[in-house]
Amino acid sequence: MSNLTAIHPRHALFGAEKPVPMLPVCDHYAGVEERMHKSLKLQADMAADAGRPVFDVTLDLEDGAPVGGEHEHALLVAELVGSTANAHDRVGVRVHDYRHKRFEDDIDTLISRVGERLAYVMVPKLANVDDARGAIEAIRQARVRHNIGRALPVHGLIETHRAVQQVAEIAALPGLESLSFGLMDFVSEHRGAVPASAMSVQGQFSHPLIVRAKLEISAACHAARITPSHCVVTEFKDTRALSQAAEKATRELGYTRMWSIHPDQVPVIIEAFAPVTAEVDDAIEILLAAQAAHWAPTAHRKVLHDRASYRHYWHVLERAWLTGQPLPAEIEQAFFS
Repeated sequence: MSNLTAIHPRHALFGAEKPVPMLPVCDHYAGVEERMHKSLKLQADMAADAGRPVFDVTLDLEDGAPVGGEHEHALLVAELVGSTANAHDRVGVRVHDYRHKRFEDDIDTLISRVGERLAYVMVPKLANVDDARGAIEAIRQARVRHNIGRALPVHGLIETHRAVQQVAEIAALPGLESLSFGLMDFVSEHRGAVPASAMSVQGQFSHPLIVRAKLEISAACHAARITPSHCVVTEFKDTRALSQAAEKATRELGYTRMWSIHPDQVPVIIEAFAPVTAEVDDAIEILLAAQAAHWAPTAHRKVLHDRASYRHYWHVLERAWLTGQPLPAEIEQAFFS
């Protein structure tokens, strides 16, 4: 194969666009010490089976810290992030919100101790674009103050009407890597006008105001080329309902990542977000033919393909790799080594 035909899809199909982060499709939250240890072990075990980490772990300072013991909890989380239990450096931390009195101590504690190993910082309750901008800048200043050379991605949580109204502006801020939807806080902000059933696994996909908010967030993220992350399903023992919700989130609403709040949810979410085998097979055949044709238009099963459809199938192949699906050795070596 010539140098021309061997051009990698990332170089052949994308120009000056901002690169989209390749984040694992599942983001698992843990805030209690015992569960944090178990989550890190599960991450390492599943990574060993797949040959790469297939989900992120977010250690929680907001909901996990005991009242009055927030600083000690931050020190514990920093110790875990810096330990050998963080085998692949795919561990992030959710801090307190930007307006909370513990926010500055959270980020200073984490960045001063393990800033080089943090995968990202999740900031909840981004009430508006000013809060989002302020949080990103505070994290940047802490990184500079502690001589952390790498950029530290920021993830944000959209939970209010104002934040949904401004989500396009928020998503476009430099430094953001992902936005998530805070379902329960968003429902609560309606002061009883939206029923509690809108927080359920069925209601959150049928209530118009909730679906509209999810679509606004997903669309804003795609426009800004960052990752939209879907909210939790609290019925954690109903794996069938979770699977259906995850499929709706990715196939109907355009989310490429989803929260988990129980270890049993992790494999269900990964499976739901993975492309089906037929999609992966098509992607491999189409991309190899395109590469051999110098990325000029080709036909596959009597259907014409060009760079637009090649981009789609490249993302299908990326998703297969992210979810740990087995790929032919030559594809792994050529595209993902």
